Parts: sequence; structure tokens; C-alpha cells
Amino acid sequence: MVSVELHIANHPLIDHKVTVLRDRETPSPTFRLLVDELVTLLAYEATRRVRVEPYEVVTPLESTVGTRLARPLPIIVPILRAGLGMLDGMQRVIPNAEVGFLGLMRDETTLEAITYANRLPDDLTGRQVFILDPMLATGGSLVAAIEYVLERGATDVTAVCLLAAPEGIDHVRDAVGDRADVTVVVARVDERLNDAGYIVPGLGDAGDRLYGLV
Repeated sequence: MVSVELHIANHPLIDHKVTVLRDRETPSPTFRLLVDELVTLLAYEATRRVRVEPYEVVTPLESTVGTRLARPLPIIVPILRAGLGMLDGMQRVIPNAEVGFLGLMRDETTLEAITYANRLPDDLTGRQVFILDPMLATGGSLVAAIEYVLERGATDVTAVCLLAAPEGIDHVRDAVGDRADVTVVVARVDERLNDAGYIVPGLGDAGDRLYGLV
């Protein structure tokens, strides 16, 4: 039976980078650089089961059979706007992957996700999908993104997040059930959500810290 699998990355460099990200005194340029570096480490964990196929290559000495990313190529889907700050780090590990975009925003009253833009293929059958969303808080945005790609035929989805709250993880598990293979890769699972739906201790609003207040 398929289900939602949680993978918490464990590495001293990840611990260090998350600690600096949490610091409210860390300026946006440093924050962006650290997110990029952290996502590269998380991407290594997230792509452990990326599909490959045999591929013949000619070395300077002779022909041999290696591997390459299987076709159709995987697709990376950053959730706008904060997910854009994770894109370069993910592409550094799988540069051949295609990129789609999904614009979601949280209604601050209902805490529900609202879709305002998308740039994805209509058919994702057979594609491994990697969704980038820095904060898995209530889980509303991530669930909406997962539902979006499942409706287009995806059955193998990996979400890469910096931090998660237990409530958000539970929401994803309840919403997805056994309909697809979904893996959630995170740097840390924090204590809880506060009354405003923010992760505690967290690191604040990832989008604002990446790009400033808008």
C-alpha cells in the first residue's frame, strides 16, 4: 500500500544552516544563500529514488553502459513565491529536470490555499514530480499542490521543505491517503503551529525573508 513517507535529513551542515536561517538578524542576502545551499543538501536526499535508465556512452577507450535520468524527465515545481528561492539548489542536483510553476497564496483568515497561477503540463503521467515549498505549516499549500499534480496523472511526488510542523504533516497524510506515492523531505520538524498558523520556533515568513516585504 502506498502512503506518505516522511524523511528528516540528518547532517551537521544542515543543523548549522538551519540555525543561521532561524536567526532574525540574518539579512536577506545571507538567508537566500543559505537556503540555496540547504536545498542542495536536501535535494541529494530527495532524489535517492529518482528513476534512471541504461545509457550507452563512448569513453576515450571504449563503449560502456551507464545510466541517465529516465524519460519522461522529472519535473520540479516551486510554489510561488517563496519556492523560487529553492529552485537553484534543486536544479544544481538535477539540471536536466524540467521546471513548472504553481502560484499559491494563503488566505490569512481561513488559512486555506488559493491558486492564482500555474505553468504545468496538462499530462504528468509517468513523471516524477518534485514540489518545492519552504514551510510545511498548516499543509494547505502543499496539499493543494499535490492535488493539482495528481489530477494531471502524477503518482510519484516528492515535496522538499525546509521546516515542517506536525500539524502540516498530519494534514498531508490525511489528504493524500493511499492514492499516490508521496515523500516529504524536510530539514527539521518543529514543535507546533501558533494561533496564526506559523511554525514555532520556525524562522518567520520565508518569502519575506528571501525577498523582503511586499
